[in-house]
Amino acid sequence: MNLTLRFRSAVLSTLTAAFACFGAAGARADDVINVYGPGGPAPAMKEAAQAFGAANKVTVNVVAGPTPQWVEKAKVDADVVFSGAENMMSDFAKALPGAFDLKSAEPMYLRPVAILVRPGNPKHIKGFRDVLAPGVKVLAVAGAGQNGLWEDVAGRTGEINMLRAFRKNLLLPEAANSAEARKRWTEQREIDVWLIWNIWQVSNPDLAQLVEMDEPFRIYRDTGVVLTNKGAALPQAKAFVAFLQSPAGQAIFAKWGWKAP
Repeated sequence: MNLTLRFRSAVLSTLTAAFACFGAAGARADDVINVYGPGGPAPAMKEAAQAFGAANKVTVNVVAGPTPQWVEKAKVDADVVFSGAENMMSDFAKALPGAFDLKSAEPMYLRPVAILVRPGNPKHIKGFRDVLAPGVKVLAVAGAGQNGLWEDVAGRTGEINMLRAFRKNLLLPEAANSAEARKRWTEQREIDVWLIWNIWQVSNPDLAQLVEMDEPFRIYRDTGVVLTNKGAALPQAKAFVAFLQSPAGQAIFAKWGWKAP
């Protein structure tokens, strides 16, 4: 083989190898879905990711927790974003400018607010009015999908005295997010009541005992999901979002305390 033919053969081999690597890399990218969101829905989301991944031979990476912990990475590689409330999804749209169309976000499941107490319920809390008794120390969150939560609950009947009584028992400042509230609940044993979503007790049964919120004080907020512009181009990401709302996905979320449609 002359020098020219050898050169052409070498170039062809190099190009063939390069295209093969590119194709393999593309295939690997299609087999990975990156999902980001808050800690509350995370147990259900991670179980759904594992089930979908095993059935479809795809890796679904779920990164959950306070937004500052993951937002910079999400700007680069997020395929799916999930939230713990509608205002939270709006905040994610601001934190990830241009990453997704907020109008495409879809509510999936609801969970109710609940009263968490110490194991054994030493204060004998049976409903919201018991939380208003003098001397009851109450922990609440004012952020991360719970903005205005305690005010919504205490103000349900339109009685200003209920708001006043709750505020007297409220530990200030409120926790910035649920992770911070969990830390305070664990470390400050003098706290009697933690006002938060039922799902936190479902995923931490040894940490607290649940007292269902009585009517008319029970309110709900949802977990929503949205494909990013990047994720919308991936068939597997679309299939994962569909799975979340399928009967199998509903069963997983119901297991973790979420209310199916």
